[in-house]
Amino acid sequence: MLNSHIYGIDPGSSIVKIYSRQSDEIIKEKNMIAIRNREDILAAGNEAYEMFEKNPANVTVSSPMSGGMIANISYLEIMLHYLLRRTGRRVGRHPVIYFAVPVDMTEIEKRAYYSVAHSGQLRKSKVLLVEKPIADALALGIPINKTKGSMIVNIGAATTEISVIADARVIISKIVPLGGEQFNRDIVNTVRRAYNFSISQRTANRLKVSLADLKTQKKIAGRVAGIDCVAGLPREKVIPSGLINRSVRSGVEEIGQEIRSFLERTPPQIHRNILAEGIYLTGGSTRISHIDQVLTEETGCSILLSKYYDLCTVYGLKEIITHDALHHWAFTPKFRK
Repeated sequence: MLNSHIYGIDPGSSIVKIYSRQSDEIIKEKNMIAIRNREDILAAGNEAYEMFEKNPANVTVSSPMSGGMIANISYLEIMLHYLLRRTGRRVGRHPVIYFAVPVDMTEIEKRAYYSVAHSGQLRKSKVLLVEKPIADALALGIPINKTKGSMIVNIGAATTEISVIADARVIISKIVPLGGEQFNRDIVNTVRRAYNFSISQRTANRLKVSLADLKTQKKIAGRVAGIDCVAGLPREKVIPSGLINRSVRSGVEEIGQEIRSFLERTPPQIHRNILAEGIYLTGGSTRISHIDQVLTEETGCSILLSKYYDLCTVYGLKEIITHDALHHWAFTPKFRK
């Protein structure tokens, strides 16, 4: 394509990732927007996230995405334009936008992606959709046209997408409403039950990132600020890693059970190929130490951990954008009249 204003966008529930062909770079920021009095835009991206759980009553801080799908078209359009401007001097008069999307979408959900790039300053965009498992497979180096059965598990913030690729297509896919945000909520609830101590989602995420280790059980701890549930006063508390590990492990084991159940529904010849090849694991939550080993125990199948983590899908979009032979994996959304 001669148009240099081409973008690949993976609009995750927690973090939005954008590849710009013009600057040949990938940027990622929190997928959040801060709105005052329901109409004034205060901030977007990381700046909005800094206000999260600290905002006054008249300021709403939220993600335009929910459960891996678009929840607010207008807010996502504002969010994307803000980030697209950061990838270059200007967005361009007729930008081309590749969206990474779940496999099984309704027509309404497809229209949402189309509407995002055809409103406001993005109204002259050309929109192309790429199924997320296909983008992940390209980044992982899976030979899509040749594989007889490859399984990809993408553990994101709000959901885990389990997919099987065979016969040059995604033959089966399932979205499980479980991911990094659920791990955070589990940590919040466990800390409250154990210590009568209330911490924020942001604090829970920091504990997860710094302390969670699902195998070695290192005896470390983190000091955090929160609210004493009995006195109702702010306090500091030392939280041991063992508590965090137990909180996170239960969610990871649940994902393992979902994968095992999914494998049982896979045709036998494809099942055998997956067992021989291993399961590809990617997504932001796969940074948790030794998550691959726990899933190996739960599924009975070797786990191949991606080096790209949460950037895997957007790297796949980059492959499609920069290689003409891969353009056919992107498609234009079609709607009934």
